[in-house]
Amino acid sequence: MNIRPDSSIKRPDRRGTAALGATHSTSRVKADIVIAGGGLAACVVAMRLAEQGERVALIEAGENICGNHTWSFHRTDLDPSDYRRLGPVIAHEWPGQKVIFPRFTRSLTTPYASITSDALRQAVYATENIETLENMRVEEMRDSGVTLGDGSRIDASCVIDGRGFAPMEGLKLGFQKFVGVEVELGRPHGESVPTIMDASVDQKDGYRFIYVLPLSPTRVLIEDTRYSDEGTLEFEALQSDILAYAANRGWVVKQLIRTENGILPIALAHDAEAHWSRVPSHLAPIGMRAALFHPTTGYSLPIAIDTANLIATLKRPLTTAAVRKAVEEYALATNQQQAFFRFLNRMLFRAAAPRKRYVVLQRFYRLPQALIQRFYAGRIRPTDKLRIVAGKPPVPIQKAVRCVSEARALAGE
Repeated sequence: MNIRPDSSIKRPDRRGTAALGATHSTSRVKADIVIAGGGLAACVVAMRLAEQGERVALIEAGENICGNHTWSFHRTDLDPSDYRRLGPVIAHEWPGQKVIFPRFTRSLTTPYASITSDALRQAVYATENIETLENMRVEEMRDSGVTLGDGSRIDASCVIDGRGFAPMEGLKLGFQKFVGVEVELGRPHGESVPTIMDASVDQKDGYRFIYVLPLSPTRVLIEDTRYSDEGTLEFEALQSDILAYAANRGWVVKQLIRTENGILPIALAHDAEAHWSRVPSHLAPIGMRAALFHPTTGYSLPIAIDTANLIATLKRPLTTAAVRKAVEEYALATNQQQAFFRFLNRMLFRAAAPRKRYVVLQRFYRLPQALIQRFYAGRIRPTDKLRIVAGKPPVPIQKAVRCVSEARALAGE
């Protein structure tokens, strides 16, 4: 069962003729920038550029931009100015968080926040200078415009590809897959902060934990997340496990509000230079399309904001070539900075037995809170790396040593 977002949401009708089923050879949509895709990265970039006066056409193949998701982040993931800019689309905030493992429970004072698809979608619809074209495929992308599924064209000096993740050569993956169920309970749940990981549950299909966001005294989003070798999702099985978890907690489900699900890539090894050499020169990918995500956690909001800030600083008028060059340079630099995260991922997926993967995270969450914050933000220091790997490894030493070489991982060894 997959409940779609509320179709009763109203928005200003600012769409071009292409979105209304036009068959003309040229669309009446006038844009400085065309962004293919209506996901998180595309919407964040569109809003940032529209605020600067750019006319943006946002083209989404699905029924709604933003889909049906909850994007969460630690407040320490963002610079204060970016956090303030994001404020209008933050749906929920909490003063802290906690984790639960078989050997301990820990509370952290790191503030946490979530953005919902509905909140982001409404913000995009309300932003001047953005035209949203939904239920519309991009058939051809050029550096000077796009051709849509109805044969119409939109010309623009800058075309950005934000159509989401696509398989890439030179990228070895594990998977983070999840099902989330938002429920209304018959009585208060008693939770005041999110549970980022409850790994006290039965470990199956790799590293498994339950993620809990308290949305009101009686409403909660419960997600069953698994770091798995397989990129397939058994929706009904995970939803059943979520309802069993709620029952174990003594929570009586009064109403099922909605569900969400996803399969996120977890990078084990990445040859970014080889990847970018294969991206056609006339394309300027962003977000998941450019493999721009936190390789261990799958969190993508902070990098999406960094990308938007980068593009916002480029010389005007914006061109596809300028965005391509800037994002490629950023992605290559980011890939180098993320090498340690990919090493840790190889330790998790290839050195630890699937049912014992939780031990790696259990050890990590005993580290100082400031280090954990820098880890999620992707800004770990050399001393943090030493602290993370110091001492007896939580996996067999011989298997740990085999995980060091990224080149061997790329070669499939």
